[in-house]
Parts: sequence; C-alpha cells; structure tokens
Amino acid sequence: MIALIVISFLFSAAAVLYFMRRARRHARRYGTDMPQRFHRGHVPRLGGAGILIGMGVAWAAAGITGTDPFNVNWPFSTAMLTLLCALPAILGGIAEDVTQKLPVRLRLGLTTASAVLLCWYLQLGVHRLGYYPVDQWLQATPLVAAFIAVLAISGLPHAFNIIDGYNGLAGAVAVQVCLAVTHVALQLGDRQLAAMVVCLMGATAGFLLWNYPRGKIFAGDGGAYVWGMVIAVACVSLVQRHAQVSAWFPMLLLIYPVWETLFSIYRKAVRGQSPGTADALHFHQLIFRRIVRVAIEDGEARQLLARNNRTSPYLWMFAALSIVPAVLFWNRTLILALFCLLFVVTYVTAYLMIVRFKVPRWLRP
Repeated sequence: MIALIVISFLFSAAAVLYFMRRARRHARRYGTDMPQRFHRGHVPRLGGAGILIGMGVAWAAAGITGTDPFNVNWPFSTAMLTLLCALPAILGGIAEDVTQKLPVRLRLGLTTASAVLLCWYLQLGVHRLGYYPVDQWLQATPLVAAFIAVLAISGLPHAFNIIDGYNGLAGAVAVQVCLAVTHVALQLGDRQLAAMVVCLMGATAGFLLWNYPRGKIFAGDGGAYVWGMVIAVACVSLVQRHAQVSAWFPMLLLIYPVWETLFSIYRKAVRGQSPGTADALHFHQLIFRRIVRVAIEDGEARQLLARNNRTSPYLWMFAALSIVPAVLFWNRTLILALFCLLFVVTYVTAYLMIVRFKVPRWLRP
C-alpha cells in the first residue's frame, strides 16, 4: 500500500509541476471579476489533470503484474475500465478549466453519464438506507437502488467543486476522507477498495505539494470531479460489499460538502437564483471575509494570499468534526444519524452567527 502512495504521489507531483510551468496561458481566461475568485495573478487550474495522471498510473501499477505484488487483488482490466467510465466527467471538468466555456448543464450531463457507466460496469446500487422497510423496498427494486447510486456519484463531484475555494481546502478534506475509507476497508479486509482510495490520496498529496500554502496551481473542476467520482464510487461499493458498514457512514463522512451544496441550493432558491449561479456566500467564503485576519500590511496580494492560507485550517477542523465520529462509529447507524443532525445544526448556527456578525471572540485570531 505504501508503494502505491509513493507511486501516485511522485507521478502526480511531477505532472502538476509540468502543468504549473507550461499551462499558464489558459489561466488568463479566468475572469478577474468572478465572485469566487480570492487570489491575485493568473494561476493555472490544471491540478486535476495531474491528480488524474498520478492516480491512473498507480491504479495501473496495482494490477499490471500477474504476481499481484501489492496484494490488492485488483485486475488491471477492472482498474482501467473503471477509470475509463469516469473519464467523461473528469475530462469535461478539465475542458472547463481550460476554456471556461462548458455550460453547467453539460457538465451535469457528463457527470451523470460517468455515474451511469460506473454503476452499470461495477453493478453498483444503494440497497440500504438503515431503515428496514425502505431497505426491503430498495432490495426489491434494483432500478431505484441504481438510481440513488447514480445520483450520489454524479452529485458528489459538484459538491467537492463547491468547497474547492481556497488553497488546500478541498484537497485536504479529500485526503481526510480517503484515510477514513481506507481505515474501514482495511478493517474489513477489502484491500482492493483501500488501494483505490490510497492511490487517490497519494495523488492528492502530490498536488497539495504545489497548491498549499503558495497556491501555485489550483485543482479546478477537473480535480473536484476526480475526488468526487472516486470517493463516491468507493463509498457506495463499501456499503454494498460489506453489510457491517452502516449506510450512514458515507453520509456522515461527506456531510460537509453535501450539506454545503444542499444549503447553497436552498439559499439561492429563496433569493430566486439558479443553483448554478456562482456567488461568494459559501461558508468558507464567509470565514475568509469575517473571521480570518492577517498581521502583515505590505501589499494587497500578500495579504490576500495570507488570508487564503489561513482560511483552510478552519474548514479542515470543521470537516474533521464529522469525519472523526464517522470513523469511530462506522457500524452504528443511530449514532451516525445523530451526528449528521448535530453537524447540520452546528453548520446552520455557525453560518447565521457569521452572517449576523456574532462570531465568538475566541474564533477571531
């Protein structure tokens, strides 16, 4: 497993470095007036391509030799066909990063197409939700179970895209989630599933080497779609393969990006806006503007970078509030559901406090 991490890390870091130095021209196409822009200068957004390369090479290495040196029992053909099914969404995200011209509906269509292909090839479905009568119905209606799986796999990439706002934010959350899935998978002896997310974790670490704290390259839509696709497939597969795993484990594990997305859709609907409209009112953006302060005063660009870097740790700790209990209670449905409710209440309370300028003094550095 450690060898797979090293392979994915090295190939990702090298690929990201190449894109960082050779792909600056496209960065000028990203408008300076975008509401979600919180940096100065033209920064390439092709980190996702580097993550894809690092992960893809490690997936190939995991199954390319007949002797199975990594002891993961993951055939080369299975790994490559899984990657091929996810490519329409990921390449669509990368194309958006380069051109800034792909409509939201087209990207939604591409992520849905990849989700359908993945569910068809891997025979995925959500057959359990932790409530016996519903579980019986889902097991009797496999098309509904497959539809829920498609919804989860196609939606999570966009959820990661929403929280991908500051240097190291979404990448570090993805690493935390991968560590959690790896821990549970290894507890159950599922080394194949652990290998899938370990390779993503190593590739993400290779990207973070250049992304945090200096922000020399961004993950872009492509990076968010890699994280969302692979993590969603891993979570659905984990619950489907192992009856011991509660269906609420992935829900609590991913409640931060999922609830951020649902809450964003709600507040935009209340204001009569389309859910696809970009704004600067996400939770991480409010923390950036109303909580984070900087000590330096020698240039707007340096102040912006310092505030950008100091924002992410707030959200890493916030995400850990759901990830840690998910790992501790991965087979306890009631406890996981209660923690989901607690997270939602905490999020809404914190959001309203920040909006109303009632942030506790101990949260302000």
